[in-house]
Amino acid sequence: MQNTIKAMIDESVETKALVKEKAPEIEQCVKMIVDAFKKNKKVLLAGNGGSASQAQHIAAEFVGRYKMERKALPSIALTTDTSILTAIANDYSYDNVFSRQIEALGNEGDIFISLSTSGNSKNLVNAVKEAKKMKMRIIGLYGKDGGLLKGTSDIEIIVPSKNTPRIQEAHLMILHIICELVDEELFRK
Repeated sequence: MQNTIKAMIDESVETKALVKEKAPEIEQCVKMIVDAFKKNKKVLLAGNGGSASQAQHIAAEFVGRYKMERKALPSIALTTDTSILTAIANDYSYDNVFSRQIEALGNEGDIFISLSTSGNSKNLVNAVKEAKKMKMRIIGLYGKDGGLLKGTSDIEIIVPSKNTPRIQEAHLMILHIICELVDEELFRK
């Protein structure tokens, strides 16, 4: 069992090391988010399953705090309101649970962060289409080969792995880097 544990840790480290090549895209994400917050815009995030919990986590980091004491930053996870999610899924389709919220809550210049380990989630495909229609900026964090969402975002970071847990670990690392650098740019400079 210990060999299996060590192999899993090695795979996680190797996957995250591949993300070093995405440093320019991560920097672009930070600049885009900083610019949006300076213009009193907000960040909306969505994903399914583990990616849904990451959307909630990062919205909490912006609204609460990451590491430093600072003013709250406007961010909403579209994965949290069960009444909205179930009403939209029931009355329309699960494929519309995020796009309908973007229509209601999004504004031109806001940012939508789309999280998908496969890149094939129909509800995120629809959300990205709606965000584009509303002239929002889109950051896509995807896995595998990017799936159907590849090429649909203003900035996309595709973690080149087929292993969902490793993709999610890399996504969380990327998002934590973004949170820290956004705080640095907005509040330490």
